[in-house]
Amino acid sequence: MNYAFSCAGLGCCLCPQHSHTAGGTWVTCVRAMGHGTPDNMNWAGLFQNLLVVVHLQQVICGSVRFSIPEEQEPGVLAGSLSKHFPPPYQLLTQEYLWMDKNTGNFYTTEQKMDREALCPEETKAEECIILHNAVVGPSGDLIQFPVIIEDINDNEPHFENSEIPLRVSEDTTVGTSFLLDDQAQDRDAGRNGELRYRLEDSDGVFSLKVEEDGPFIMLVVQTALDRETRDMYHMALVTTDCGSEPLSATAAIIVTVTDVNDNCPNFSADSPRHVTVPGDSPKNMLVAQVRATDRDSGPNAAIVYSLSPKVSERAKKLFSLDSLTGYIRLTQDLHSDSSEGLLLNVLASGHHCPPADTQVTVSILPKVNQELTIKIGFIAEHQNQTMVLPENQPPTVLAVLELEGDSSFKGSSLAIEREVPFTLSPQNGKYLLSTSKPLDYEMKSEHFIYVVVQGISAEGSVIISSRRVIRVLVADVNDNAPHFLQSHYQLEVEENNQPGMSLLRVSASDADSGYNGRVTYRLDKYTSTIFNIVPETGQLSVSAVLDRELQGVFKLTVFAQDSGSPPLESVATVSIRVLDQNDNAPVFLTPHFIFFIPENVPPFAQVGAVGVTDPDEGENGNTELHVVNSSGPFVVDNTQGTLRTTNNLDRETDDRYELYLLASDHGRPFALTSTARVTIFVEDINDNQPKVILPSSNSSCQTVSPATIAGTIVTKIYAIDEDSGLNSEITYTVVAPESVQNSSPFRVDSRSGNITVAQHLLQKDLGMHHLFIVVRDGGKPAPLYTTVWVNLLVNESMGPCNLDRAPTWTGTSNLVQTPSKAPICEVEDTRSAQLTLFVGLGMMLVSTCLLVATAVLYLKQKRRSVQQNKRGHIEENEIPLRLKDKYYSDD
Repeated sequence: MNYAFSCAGLGCCLCPQHSHTAGGTWVTCVRAMGHGTPDNMNWAGLFQNLLVVVHLQQVICGSVRFSIPEEQEPGVLAGSLSKHFPPPYQLLTQEYLWMDKNTGNFYTTEQKMDREALCPEETKAEECIILHNAVVGPSGDLIQFPVIIEDINDNEPHFENSEIPLRVSEDTTVGTSFLLDDQAQDRDAGRNGELRYRLEDSDGVFSLKVEEDGPFIMLVVQTALDRETRDMYHMALVTTDCGSEPLSATAAIIVTVTDVNDNCPNFSADSPRHVTVPGDSPKNMLVAQVRATDRDSGPNAAIVYSLSPKVSERAKKLFSLDSLTGYIRLTQDLHSDSSEGLLLNVLASGHHCPPADTQVTVSILPKVNQELTIKIGFIAEHQNQTMVLPENQPPTVLAVLELEGDSSFKGSSLAIEREVPFTLSPQNGKYLLSTSKPLDYEMKSEHFIYVVVQGISAEGSVIISSRRVIRVLVADVNDNAPHFLQSHYQLEVEENNQPGMSLLRVSASDADSGYNGRVTYRLDKYTSTIFNIVPETGQLSVSAVLDRELQGVFKLTVFAQDSGSPPLESVATVSIRVLDQNDNAPVFLTPHFIFFIPENVPPFAQVGAVGVTDPDEGENGNTELHVVNSSGPFVVDNTQGTLRTTNNLDRETDDRYELYLLASDHGRPFALTSTARVTIFVEDINDNQPKVILPSSNSSCQTVSPATIAGTIVTKIYAIDEDSGLNSEITYTVVAPESVQNSSPFRVDSRSGNITVAQHLLQKDLGMHHLFIVVRDGGKPAPLYTTVWVNLLVNESMGPCNLDRAPTWTGTSNLVQTPSKAPICEVEDTRSAQLTLFVGLGMMLVSTCLLVATAVLYLKQKRRSVQQNKRGHIEENEIPLRLKDKYYSDD
């Protein structure tokens, strides 16, 4: 490793030197001269030196690279200088970061770092680097290090225009591409700023092509277009970034299909084919209007009418044709006394199209026919020769028609032209005009009845001599209830919304007219007052903040009512599902849990349940517990919600544990936490025997003067027990037969362990006294104990008392409840051994004598039974007479 040494009048800095390339990260080191320790250095001088250092050549001291995502919460660890420089540490710029002067760790502040605000747009593809200055080390070295602000996906793509209009000719060939200039922008960098596009609602007519080099967005025609079939397409251009949690934006593409001249004129079905003209008609009278249509639009739909060259000169002389409107008029007054029929061939021409043709037969009637007229007697309500009839009425007589005029026409009659829901019924030389079925305003609100006079001329031909048009208006009645476009609306709304937020707009239509078709909206009276609807538009809104934890689903009933009399209404339902947000932190059942656990539990034993709830749903309400701020042997079992031990517990080592539980949910965008305090008391069990401190050993001995006064404390037994409570309460008991205890000149206090002289010491008390003491605790169910020998020598001489070896206990080994009453075995000596030998030999002699006596008695009894057998036979099972004399009790 190379080192760079730099002296600039300010001090010298020796730093490791690394090679670096363009774009690498670096740290500059300069030592600022000051006086005093790092804690009281001359900061004014430091800043003065810093201004000079700015103009000096920077010394590359090492590669130190720190990075942190943008928009971090306060207190997030961003890095540490401790691996690179010694303490102490002082960060000079603390707008976005602050540094711990002891550890060198630096953390985010309340001022969040926004990469898009800190770095200009033109550096989007490069790293966003913020330089920080710090003073490090005991000698106050000034360094500069970079912090790279990493991008997070916190910006949605954005279209400059929400609508993208486009005009496409209907004769565009399949595969043609159109460049879309309105591309989305995303302020994020890297993958977060890369955009992908897709096309929705195109119905397969258009597709999207994205050229990665540009990128260029192309709209491609996939199928042939026909403006006459569909002249407009509404599509959605959706762009999505490539972040881990993608964000998207949408713009509407509106394609207008422009017309080309691909259709030719055609005469309509309702264009007249036969017309009748009275023989005395005036000049310019309208005879008929021919009608042709062209499915194209604009100039491509322009139609020019003309008469065919084949039309007779007579027809050309009598009639004229308007080339734009198709009106056929008389060019002169008629004075015809006879019938005449003329044929007009009419042509309709369009751009670059062969002309369409139709024939119109014009029948000219003689003047006498004008005396035939139709007289109408109205029965139904009428005004200005127009009848008004309410809809839904059964067949009704409207008027009486009568034919008046010249009698030269025989067999004249009235008839109705075209198919209309009306009939003429002859009755006594007159005609009744009536409806043939109920009229429906919504189907057709206006009818024209063409009544014509049909007659037979003197030559026997059928001619139409007169026509009368009767207008019938259908009056609307309120017979249609409003109709919702859909009977059930479903909506999802996130909780914590803005008050007054619009939810959706319900829509209903009414086929009636006027007030009968005027629709207003209202909510059911039982609906929560937080929901409102605009009566005129059906716009539904919420006036309060929704809380999913209080109510997750709302069902609203919306009524649509018309203004008819009586009004009609229909009903639709709106289901609103409130989506959850992570707005509730976990809640412990209690802020302070207290548990008691015996010290003898095995590892992984259950300490207790630590209940926690989170009213949010899904991952927002899925909680996880951890033990924090504790090194105790405890862990949380999240599957069962319990606290468990990890090792064995020992109350004598730790009788109490204090720890904290951290409950964290899995909500997004960030988790919520809460803490609870836990106190665990380790309960004592009787697992420690009393330990005797005094006397120090079983072979120790103490001399007592015979002149000691009764009640004097001559010595003390002192023991301790590491348990607590009853398990540590110690009692002292002398183990010996009652006779021995009563004759002993010493007494032991069971509580204090004090050994006192019970009575005046006599001559017989001289010598060694061995007291076997059982030291017990008060544990349940069985106490623990230990034993100790207290050796007291009553002697005139107060010299030191010594035992060669400790006494031994010859009684029972069960000293827990009832001590053995066996005598105390003193220290073995020669006399006791001899006495034991003599007692043993004596017992053997007695046993031999008893054995000899038993053998002698057996032999005598055997001899007597032989003599009895010789005297006579005694029957088997016979009871002796001396027993038979009395076989019952006198009692």
